Amino acid sequence: MSLVVYLAAAVLALSAAVLLRRPRTTPGTPSALRNPLTVSTCVAIVLGAVVFLCSAPMTLAAVNDLTGIPNFGAPLTYGLLSAYSCSLLILLINWRGGPRERVRRLVLRSIAVYVPLIVAVVVLFTLADAQVERLNDLDTYYANTPGMREMIVLYLLGHSAAIVAMSVVCVRWGREVTGLLRAGLWLIFLGALLDLVGFQLTKYTAVVARWTGHDLDFLSTKVAPPMAALAALLCSAGFVLPRLLPAAVGHWRGLRDYRRLDPLWLRVGFVSTAPKPASSWWQSPAERLHWREVAIHDALLALAPYFDDRVRERARSAALAEGRPVHEARVAAEAAMLAAAARRAAAREEPLRAPSTCRLHATEVSGAGGLVELAQALGGLAAAGTVREGTVRA
Repeated sequence: MSLVVYLAAAVLALSAAVLLRRPRTTPGTPSALRNPLTVSTCVAIVLGAVVFLCSAPMTLAAVNDLTGIPNFGAPLTYGLLSAYSCSLLILLINWRGGPRERVRRLVLRSIAVYVPLIVAVVVLFTLADAQVERLNDLDTYYANTPGMREMIVLYLLGHSAAIVAMSVVCVRWGREVTGLLRAGLWLIFLGALLDLVGFQLTKYTAVVARWTGHDLDFLSTKVAPPMAALAALLCSAGFVLPRLLPAAVGHWRGLRDYRRLDPLWLRVGFVSTAPKPASSWWQSPAERLHWREVAIHDALLALAPYFDDRVRERARSAALAEGRPVHEARVAAEAAMLAAAARRAAAREEPLRAPSTCRLHATEVSGAGGLVELAQALGGLAAAGTVREGTVRA
């Protein structure tokens, strides 16, 4: 069982790390550490990971040995589970949003409910007689022990209340929204349902069976832990995916455009004087793409004195004669003119006395779309020579 819960803890911790590292998508947006939604999401996921870490029998044994108190890992785990339940409610409150005062009031109410619950868990354990260490079946072994019995019921009720409230909010909110947010809410609901049925119901059944003199301990020791791990992963996916997927798609598009600009960059990069940013392995594709766009525009300015209208007109006439659309013919002609200008600049020829005043389509549109079109047109041209590195003054 330790392997299962350790794996779940590792996946949850990785999810929190990825979410916290997510770069800002637009200038002026708050950083991850200042965004209440991101912070509450990471806190909830990290607490879930810590709960799984602490609930593993190997960890429980280590904690008990370290403190010298038999079963000390029980109130530690149950207290953390109650904190995790509270963090889920706080996360939903921040995610739902609304007036700042209302959000703050609901968050404080949640904390006011679960802090006394955590204290009660610790107090009940202190008052109970639990001298026999139980690493796998503590809930059922001590189901009839005064103090421990109340502690077990209390932590289960606290977790149940949070999961039920979360389920209700997800169902109601899911009817009002669409797209990724709705998909995330349904993932959370499925995770909550699995938690209710696979973890809590099995725990309640096993404990009540002990109260009535029956033995259904396997529900608590064998069924509940993996169901809890799967439920937590589903909930985390529901919280994280709606926030990470758009960024992941944006990164993929940025990487795609960055690579599609290779033919253009290989032709004109040697004349660009744009300062290169300090290299870092964690730079996002969007940041790399932005620098390449700036550097290419700088290179186009440097090559402008070499633009020849005659080359452009010949290439445009040839493209139209082939039956190509007007826009495609224009881009192909500009690509031919740019390739010729790059060859002249590489050969250190003098600029033209009357260079073209035509504005490239790639400089008329915002974003990388126009540059990508020019790069693809350049890639389709037959290599007429090797551009060697050099330096050109704009």
